[in-house]
Order: sequence, then C-alpha cells, then structure tokens
Amino acid sequence: MDIPPPPYPGGSPRQPYGQPPYPGGPQVPYQRWPGGYSPYSRPPVNGFAIASLVFGILCFLPAVGLVLGLVALAQISKKGERGKGMAIAGSILSVVGVVLLVLAVVTGGARDFMDGFREAARDARNSSGFPVDKGECFNVPGGKLEGAQYAFQVDEVPCSVRHDGEVFASFRVNHGSYPGDSELTHLAETKCVDLQTAYVFDTWVDWGDAQVNYFVPDRDTWRQGDRHVTCLFGDAEEKRTLKGSFRRDGTNLDADQLAYLKADKALYDAYWTEPDAEDFEDDLPGHKEWAGRVERGLAEQARLLRAHDWPAKADAGITALIGAIEQNREQWKKASTAKDADAFSEYYVPAQRHISGEREAAARKPLGLATTSPRDATPGGGGESHDEDEGDDGDEGGGAGAAV
Repeated sequence: MDIPPPPYPGGSPRQPYGQPPYPGGPQVPYQRWPGGYSPYSRPPVNGFAIASLVFGILCFLPAVGLVLGLVALAQISKKGERGKGMAIAGSILSVVGVVLLVLAVVTGGARDFMDGFREAARDARNSSGFPVDKGECFNVPGGKLEGAQYAFQVDEVPCSVRHDGEVFASFRVNHGSYPGDSELTHLAETKCVDLQTAYVFDTWVDWGDAQVNYFVPDRDTWRQGDRHVTCLFGDAEEKRTLKGSFRRDGTNLDADQLAYLKADKALYDAYWTEPDAEDFEDDLPGHKEWAGRVERGLAEQARLLRAHDWPAKADAGITALIGAIEQNREQWKKASTAKDADAFSEYYVPAQRHISGEREAAARKPLGLATTSPRDATPGGGGESHDEDEGDDGDEGGGAGAAV
C-alpha cells in the first residue's frame, strides 16, 4: 500500500512561530494584553483612575475627579487594565466634594472662605506695623504723630469726623537687613511725597493744616517681619482739625472729573519743575528751559481737553479754558527764547495769569471740582521741612516722621 507523502516538507511539522520543540509537545504562543503591553507583565493601572482618586482625596475640582473616574471605568472595561477600585473610590469622593461645594455656595460658606483666604493672603503680603489701611482715618492720644509707640494706640474713626490722620499709601522696603533709621526716613520722605499724587489727583485740593507724615519700622519691628512704610496725612497743628478725606482718585471721581484732572496734571507736572533760583538772573538758562516745559505741558493739556466728550453743562467753560491755554502758550514760548532776564520777566508775568486762574475755576465748577485755588499745591503749604531729630547712629528712634 502506498503511503502518502507527509504534509510538511522535511517529514515533520514545524513548531509554531519557528520555536524549537519542547518536551510535552508544541507550545501555545503567549497572548498579549490589548494595547501593546509586554507579554510578561501584568496589565498596568489606568492613569485616569489614579488621577480620579487624587482629585477625590484632595477635594480639588471634584467635578473633574468624577469625570476622570467615569473615563477610567470605561477604559478599564475595554482594555482590561487595573485600577477599577481606585476609579470607583475617586468617583465617590468627587461626588461628595461636588455636594459639599454646592452646599457651600448655597449657604455662602464658599464666599466667606474665599474672603478669609484673600484677607489672610493680603495680611501676609502687606503685614505692616501700622494698624490702619489705605483710605482710612484715625486718632491718636494727644494728637501727636510722633515716636514709634503711637501706632499701638491708634483709634480708627470715620473720615467724616474730625481726626488726626489719614493713610494714603504703603510700600514695602526691599532690604535684606535693617537699613537704619536715616535711610528709612529718607526713603519715606521721597516716596510718600511721590505716592500722594496717586491718591489725590486734584491739584486744587485745600490742604488746610495737613502735612505729609510717615510711619517706618524700627529695629525691633523689623526683626518681627515689618517691612512696610506707611504714608499718611497728619494734622500739623495737633488740634484734630482734619475733617473729610483728601482722596481724589478713581474710587470717588467720575469719568469727566478724571479726564479734566488728567489734563490738569499735564500742565502741573511741568509747572512744578521750576528752578530753585528765585531770581531769573541767577539761572536764566534754567528758567528758559522750564518755560519750554510749561509750554509743552499747556499743549498737552489742551489736546487732552479737546479729546474728551464733555457734558453739555461743561462745554462753555472747557472751550473758554482751551482758548486761554493757547494764548498763554505763546507767552511761555516767548519766555523760553528770551534774550535776557528782563525780556523773560516781560513774558513771564502775563503767562502766570493762566496758572490757577479764573478760566480754570469756571471750567471746574460744572464738573463738581474745587473752584478755589489753594495758596500752595502740596500739603504743608510752603516747602518747609518738618523732620524730627535723628539719632547719630541711624539705628534708633524710628517710628514716625514728617515731610513736605
């Protein structure tokens, strides 16, 4: 009988995948997990399950934790991955977090929490030895804003009643070590005067008996973490005569008032750069340069006034003011090219008529701004220093001071 040839070349069947034979017969190839994982490893833990559990435990964005948990369960079922328990736990914790969040919103607890968090963050960032914040007013025993100890006796009061002082700014001193009283005093005098213009936009504010004061940390409070200088307006006469707030900024001025004062500032920023020499003969070049700056300030003032859309009640006053500005520009321009001091004086006298003049008062009145020009444009009324005596070593004293 004929024997049929073997079905495999070589007379014996080949092993699967070309593997050599093993005792016990052919071996079945290893099966891979879906997704291309190594044939020798266990299926991995689903990443979404891990993330869901983390979000659920931390109660951070609980809705996200819930979504991640549901995605994880779907992928685990499809791919055969591990982590089902974590996904379920994360989803349950996230649901609890969502419920608590809804209850917090409904009862107002979330708002209270955020308010407290913001306040704590502000206190940590702006921790100051002075207990009154910007825009608030206060009284001190005896009305004396002197020495480092009065800050602990401050009594906050409404600005509408008579008071000793009003805080208008605060800034941090960025020094690695205590810089000494002299340097802190100089820094306070310089920066507080600059910061006052951001709090009081109006150059026509009546300062009365107010002067710029400051409160600085001493060596002891510096060690306790106080790095802030507090700027304030204080009663120079120590008679508690201040009443009402000096604040004139975006918090209590309307758009028309702000537009006018911005144009006004363009002039006065230049006007206040007058040379120190009182006589033109002593510094004619400096006065001529100053006149040129004033002329350019007037040009910018007129441009800003033309650019704003004024209410009908203010149109006549603004138009008349612009006309006066253009006339005075000519006088200041001529003064900037004067040949000698006599010629400068000839142009300077009529040019001064516009500064703090009737046209400005007429333009201010319908806008609800001050219409009486004060004798001086800064608190204290005269540029005289009111500094306190300082210690020789520059490390003692501290506390409060005053400057104009």
